[in-house]
This record gives sequence, C-alpha cells and structure tokens, in this order.
Amino acid sequence: MEHSLLDYYKAIENASQKMLEAAQTENWDQVVRLEGACTLLIAQLRSKSRSVRLAPEERTEKTRIMKRILRTDAEIRNLAEPWLNDLALMMDTRVH
Repeated sequence: MEHSLLDYYKAIENASQKMLEAAQTENWDQVVRLEGACTLLIAQLRSKSRSVRLAPEERTEKTRIMKRILRTDAEIRNLAEPWLNDLALMMDTRVH
C-alpha cells in the first residue's frame, strides 16, 4: 500500500498524541517506545519527500498538522521535565 506524504504527517501526529497520553499517566517506557516509532516515521517521511511533493492544499494541511505536533511536543516536554530532572539527579548521585 502506497502512503501519501500527508499520511506520514498524520501518523506522526497520532503517535505524538499517544506519547502525550502516556506522559500524562507517567508511562515513560511507552513514551520512549512511541518516540522510536516517531523516529522511524520521520525517516520514512524524509525518504519519501525526496521524490514526492505536496500539492498547495496539502501544504496547508501539513502546516496545521505540524503546529499540532509542536504543541503536543511542548506539552510532553513540560510533563517530562520533572522526570528528567529526577533522572539526572539519580545519575549524578551514582557517579559520585
């Protein structure tokens, strides 16, 4: 099955939303797994975008999707920050 470029953006948005839901429940293992899925989707998108271009109306939709992804990413980062700080503290105490 051939995926359009917009399908990749939508899949990344979907995975990003699931990451946010996992972060909201502090399921950091799931966040990491979904981040890996996003990385793979982004690589596939980059590869496909070398040979396929979006039509003007698709570019408008892409912009809307990207804005939602960025907002979701910011929410995930806000939720993860305390967890990352705790992790850094734990790592720092192990080093000493």
